[in-house]
Amino acid sequence: MSRAESTIRSLIRDVPDFPKKGIVFKDITPVVGSPEGLRAAISALAARYRARKVTKVVGVEARGFIFGAALAHKLGVGFVPVRKPGKLPWKARRETYALEYGTDAVEMHVDAVRRSDRVVVVDDLLATGGTAAATVRLARRCGARVVEAAFVVELAFLHGRRKLRGVPVFSIVRYE
Repeated sequence: MSRAESTIRSLIRDVPDFPKKGIVFKDITPVVGSPEGLRAAISALAARYRARKVTKVVGVEARGFIFGAALAHKLGVGFVPVRKPGKLPWKARRETYALEYGTDAVEMHVDAVRRSDRVVVVDDLLATGGTAAATVRLARRCGARVVEAAFVVELAFLHGRRKLRGVPVFSIVRYE
């Protein structure tokens, strides 16, 4: 286990029965609230992407903004926010994805990435993979090359990687 993984794992708080009975929520709030935890997460991500010629970091609303913006700053590249519908002030492209009961969508400004961009998609947690897969499709539709999808935490038992086939996936902490 890496030092970053150990630090982050020690700070993640289990919240039973949230958001509904039977679910144990992995709360990363203590990670971002701790200078050591936040530093460990951003340092681990930056070490992975420093040599990969990433030109933009695409962060998924909302907690992906925390890690994505900090990573973009550390790498000296731009940050692209991906948001829920209706939250962006400029022309946006939308990608819809299926939920257990219904659909949801994410949006990105039409000019946020170019064909020459090499991006990493960042979010705090990979669970079932729907939002991450939609974000990857959206970035590709806008012309970017997705280098990898990166997460601080992965709930591997929910098999989110299956929805990201063809995209390398990196997570600092995995729960099997």
